[in-house]
Amino acid sequence: MASELNNDYTASGDGAAKLENRRILILYGSETGNSQDLAGDIERLAERLHFRTQVQEMNDVELNTLLRYPLIIFVISTTGQGEVPKNARKFWKSLLRKRLPPNCLQQVNFTTFGLGDSSYSKYNWAARKLHKRLEQLGATEFFPRGEADERHQDGIDGTFLSWSLSLRSHLLKEYPLPDGLSPIPIDVQLPPKFTLEPVSTMDISDEPMPDRDGHQAEGSNGADLATPFVKSSNGDHSHMPHKQTLDRKAALFSHIDTPNPERLEQALRAERMSINGNTYPARLSEQTARQIQGGIDILDRPNVLRDCPSKYLLEDLSSFREALPPSDLLPIPGGWPACVCENRRVTPASHWQDVRHIVIEVPTQPNPNRRGERDLFSYVPGDTVVLYPKNFPADVQALIELMGWTEVADLPFEHRASQQDALYSRPKNCYPLSQSTLRELLIHNYDITAIPKRVFFQDIAFYTTDPMHQERLREFANPGLSDEFYDYTSRPRRSILEVLQDFPSVKIPYQHVPSIFPVIRGREYSIASGGQLLKSEEYPESTRVELLVALVKYKTVLRKTRQGLCSRYLESLRPGTQIVVTHREYDTLEASWVRRPLLAIAPGTGVAPIRAHLWDRLDESQAGDALLFFGGRNRDADFYFKNEWENLRVRVLTAFSRDQEEKIYVQDRIRENWQLVCEFIQKRCVICICGSSGKMPEAVKLAIYDAMVMGKMAPDREAAKKVLAMHNPLWEEVW
Repeated sequence: MASELNNDYTASGDGAAKLENRRILILYGSETGNSQDLAGDIERLAERLHFRTQVQEMNDVELNTLLRYPLIIFVISTTGQGEVPKNARKFWKSLLRKRLPPNCLQQVNFTTFGLGDSSYSKYNWAARKLHKRLEQLGATEFFPRGEADERHQDGIDGTFLSWSLSLRSHLLKEYPLPDGLSPIPIDVQLPPKFTLEPVSTMDISDEPMPDRDGHQAEGSNGADLATPFVKSSNGDHSHMPHKQTLDRKAALFSHIDTPNPERLEQALRAERMSINGNTYPARLSEQTARQIQGGIDILDRPNVLRDCPSKYLLEDLSSFREALPPSDLLPIPGGWPACVCENRRVTPASHWQDVRHIVIEVPTQPNPNRRGERDLFSYVPGDTVVLYPKNFPADVQALIELMGWTEVADLPFEHRASQQDALYSRPKNCYPLSQSTLRELLIHNYDITAIPKRVFFQDIAFYTTDPMHQERLREFANPGLSDEFYDYTSRPRRSILEVLQDFPSVKIPYQHVPSIFPVIRGREYSIASGGQLLKSEEYPESTRVELLVALVKYKTVLRKTRQGLCSRYLESLRPGTQIVVTHREYDTLEASWVRRPLLAIAPGTGVAPIRAHLWDRLDESQAGDALLFFGGRNRDADFYFKNEWENLRVRVLTAFSRDQEEKIYVQDRIRENWQLVCEFIQKRCVICICGSSGKMPEAVKLAIYDAMVMGKMAPDREAAKKVLAMHNPLWEEVW
């Protein structure tokens, strides 16, 4: 309907010219994906006003591209200490080039929307810096910028909804539609940007078959026999840890309850008939095959066992109640194949929180630029690794059955862009396996357990014929009914899958999966290892990475147990499992700081990057003194790494809130020890605050200011803040 309205109008002369000029470029810089989501919301808003839109990462455009669009909207989050996101840094550096003429962007009309967290001292700095620099280069703001605060009671929506509605009104007023053309109403579905289309059967006729008679590849956990632990571009499999686990595929291959026996038979038939195949008997017996009822389908049929597949596994899985996600390694750019060596719970089983000490080893990889050389995975304290979770097969199967996709679930699909001039062939950051089936896409690439956003309800309302369901879904999508939306989604943490189960009349066409379901995003975790811990004792050419991860698991107002997608995935990882990780650098912890005294405050798992830094300081002969204020609930349950602190030459003052009647927090200990705190500050110490965002960082800073006032270093908090900013570097790592 939307495309028809557009096409009907653009067919006329003057209207075509006017619509041709209705173009908006929407650029986003995002760390966790929130800015990308908002860019999509703005795109849909603009499309309903008949603007032609282009949405891109900031790093994907050159400065001269800005001159080609009448209007440009930037959506950018702030990360670290007022920095721009990684996927916007290249663009930001291009804006800072000294040789740029002062008015080189005077043709550009722009606005910005920033995403920030007010618990950081440099709240929304990225958006503010971008806005200022664009104006310095002559660009003109066509609409006042907006800033969202994740600490707002309604989250990002608390600001974005009102800002976007005002933007819509402004665009309609300043860029009115020609006579006879109205905005596309909300009850008219916009065409999808991407669809799934079946791969031609000719493309898979010569697909290699798994070697069911061969030995299992060392280092594989059985998810894919063709995928070794590390397979480089030149086929070199050296320098890899060897872990023996399951041969799942071999077990499934031998059983009648394999997920799709018909497809397996088709693949076997193609292999037997292929001139490149490794199986000859049936092809050499074609005359005989014609004389036997069933022909080639009967000859050389694989041995079918009808008893329990678990008998043929190499490990006892009786402790696992459900099938685990397969460990296929996705082709993620910049990804490093790694092996899980340890996944140990460090809190007691009776404790309210499951905290894991996870150790992975990352082997060297061939250098793509220097033949014969290998790259070593390296990092410094303050960096993070990104882990990529997967959906569990049982949840995917439930969705497949609910949507009626059973017949196509195990067929291979490919992404198609709906526009011929689209820059991307599939959704951004979606990296499927080659020849992915619908089931594999749902396991590896599309998030079906996320808490849905408003646009999800708006979209799925088009896929039901039940008028009551349609009305209710559109109520949840209505920005004017925020309370109902949050009561249904955020408060009970209701997932996409559960929403679809609540509205069984919704039947999404499998072709529209890319436009309905969000892409699974990687989760960042601060690295907890440094110094000598980087070296793997068993595998010298591997890098050791340690993480301290608090799994998200709780009960909601509905009394249902909720578990985060990545938390559930991490809990399931057993030693020997292959995974892919990526590395993110943060330029916030300078190497020279190891020689200065350290004042660190780290409640809970926030101690991870502090531990990494302390291990680095251990190798520095001139390292300054270190003082750590550590907070937790109970000394016996969550005093992480308590046996290491003395060897790391750090003095630890603890605050365990639940070990006495009156709760005590790290900020209380800071005030109690004001003399010691002032001593460190006077020595120009580095101050590190790590842990959960929210009230903690600000409460800690206020406590430090109070300690300075008590120590006569400043007359009041405001003066203390200025003194601290002048002489003491501050490193915040909060999430």
